[in-house]
Amino acid sequence: MERQTDQFAFRRFDLNQIVQSFPDSSDTLLLDTYLTDEPSASSRLFRVYRPTPPHYHANSDEHLYVLSGTGTFWMGDAANRTKFGPGDFLFFKRGTVHAQPDIFEGPVVFLAIDAPRRDPKDIIFVNPEDGTPESFIQKKSED
Repeated sequence: MERQTDQFAFRRFDLNQIVQSFPDSSDTLLLDTYLTDEPSASSRLFRVYRPTPPHYHANSDEHLYVLSGTGTFWMGDAANRTKFGPGDFLFFKRGTVHAQPDIFEGPVVFLAIDAPRRDPKDIIFVNPEDGTPESFIQKKSED
């Protein structure tokens, strides 16, 4: 049986080139671009511009690999605050409250794998006054 492939069966991404295309500032807390967007999982590259308040995702687990930048994050409780930096891998199970209260050195850039696929609107702030999906994340426009 011959294996069939289509133009989207596999792709190569130059993460450094994508990171360099992110602007120096944004009106939202972060800016992202989807690399893959399948029902079983999505992958994104995103840059964080300001500390992120406590929030969670209801429908997907989030796996984050730190490409650049340093700061602090916590999961579950603010008492669990710890530093992160390039090479760290962070995992947040769906429903786990997490935050990034400090940015020490930027830009902070993450490679994210969300399973199943994370809808961009799947962001619930612990304090609703902290934001909305629209104020939290903006999709990077394609050049």
